[in-house]
Amino acid sequence: MDNGILRVTLSKPDGIVTGIKYSDIDNLLETANEESNRGYWDLVWSPPGSTGTTGTFQVIHATDFKVVLETEEQIELSFSITWDVSLQGKLAPLNIDKRFIMLRGSSGFYTYAIYEHLEGWPGFNLDETRMVFKLRKDKFHYMAMADNRQRYMPLPDDRLPGRGQPLYYPEAVLLVNPVEPEFKGEVDDKYQYSCEDKDLKVHGWICEDPVVGFWQISPSNEFRTGGPHKQELTSHVGPITLAMFVSAHYAGEDIVLKFGDGEGWKKVFGPVFMYLNTAMDGADPLSLWEAAKMLEESESWPYSFPASEDFPKADQRGTVQGRLLVRDRFISDDDMVANGGYIGLAPPAEIGTWQREGKGYQFWTTTDEEGYFSINNIRTGDYILYAWVPGFIGEYRHEELTSISPGCDIDMSELVFEPPRDGPTLWEIGIPDRSAQEFYVPDPNPKYINKLYINHPDRFRQYGLWERYAELYPDGDLVYIVGESNYATDWFYAQVTRKKEEKIYQATTWQIKFELESIEPTGIYKLRLALASANQAELQDYQVLNYVQLAESFDLSGIVSVDSLPISIFCDGGFPISDLVHKFASN
Repeated sequence: MDNGILRVTLSKPDGIVTGIKYSDIDNLLETANEESNRGYWDLVWSPPGSTGTTGTFQVIHATDFKVVLETEEQIELSFSITWDVSLQGKLAPLNIDKRFIMLRGSSGFYTYAIYEHLEGWPGFNLDETRMVFKLRKDKFHYMAMADNRQRYMPLPDDRLPGRGQPLYYPEAVLLVNPVEPEFKGEVDDKYQYSCEDKDLKVHGWICEDPVVGFWQISPSNEFRTGGPHKQELTSHVGPITLAMFVSAHYAGEDIVLKFGDGEGWKKVFGPVFMYLNTAMDGADPLSLWEAAKMLEESESWPYSFPASEDFPKADQRGTVQGRLLVRDRFISDDDMVANGGYIGLAPPAEIGTWQREGKGYQFWTTTDEEGYFSINNIRTGDYILYAWVPGFIGEYRHEELTSISPGCDIDMSELVFEPPRDGPTLWEIGIPDRSAQEFYVPDPNPKYINKLYINHPDRFRQYGLWERYAELYPDGDLVYIVGESNYATDWFYAQVTRKKEEKIYQATTWQIKFELESIEPTGIYKLRLALASANQAELQDYQVLNYVQLAESFDLSGIVSVDSLPISIFCDGGFPISDLVHKFASN
């Protein structure tokens, strides 16, 4: 595909991107790699009933090629593979159609794919799928994914034995003898460059000679799994740029797509835009980041040019609008506007399960300062409307289905969210905002740092912070005293085990103590927890000391599980309670 600005070379019929010519660079992709290891769609799948998040890795090699559309303004190519029973156990039971689009005058190209599992086919698990671009390591050294998350990066050679020392998990490597001495003593870990989907708009790389930028731009997240707070990989040492569509990252097996025997399913992933830009001689290379960031493309969504009927255009979609209010009579006698609330449509499910949903599409926005919202460009279908508001525990779930038809504009009027509440709040630790940024995040061990995150708002991404707990609490565990302790300095941002020695860890027990003047022995009290995420852990035990007879009155039904970072804790009740110690047990 060549429009005079760039040329993209693809293998036929496989549909692998083998070359990208732009500016004065004959091929932006790593020519030292085999052609099948430069720009490709891949997936990880496993047999039905499999547990965990790993399986068989499969680069998607198509078997059929055709030109779907070719005009003076546009070309669209299709590379597809059709599954049949002879491929059982060899390839994922999916029909896959990979599409590539180039437009006249456009400094880039688009890619999307249509996945289909037909009725009658065997079940399977889809653990991951993505699009990968591996750029030239001799050209692209500067990576950017946000205004405050960009830097010169180590080389892939620095991760090899002799230059890199493997750490606790294979993705993390301590650079002990890097090619460029400036990186010595740093940790390289691709997970340090993850991003919540709601912020995953633009990321990529800059080459300084010649000055060229390579960017992946995602104008929509409707096709990704897990909702706006699901975190995903972006770009990392390679240099590699990823377009992640399905993964278990930061969520585990709960978010793996599991298909039963005979279950019909079809989904469109993308399109995403691979954008290339350049600058005049002498210009600041970082101007390429600013240009890519400004482009963003969200105003162009949904794109009007994809040829597949499975990708609906703007006039085939609908809109939902309304206003979200919060009703909490223990805070205000009047309904409050939900300023900055998250509100979205997801396939019908129970409260919270949109965070584990990936077979369908999700559409999210935020409310304005008056609580008004408009969710635009929604695909046709039946949805449940969900919402949550920073500062209030729990989430809203609209009880009625919202049915979207082409061109509809549904006014939901005023929706009232009543957070779970049985009485006034006796005490609280933290803020229910689905993050842990208000809690204490320690400085990393000086032996394991990423310079990007020194004195950075995202310092929690530093490697090895979990081991710092044992240094802060070497003998006894954290004790939080309500009215005396400060959660910004006295509540560790994550509940972790204590490392005693190499590969030996000890469970930890945290205590929360408070004292009140009176108690109603027949009252019902609720301990409510907002868990921002959990991995290989469970809530095991709680005790009421001095008033053990009240234990049966406590109810943990208010637990809300979300997908970001640990941990906020709240207690409310109709009456005060004298002395409560809540004990956590971690594995």
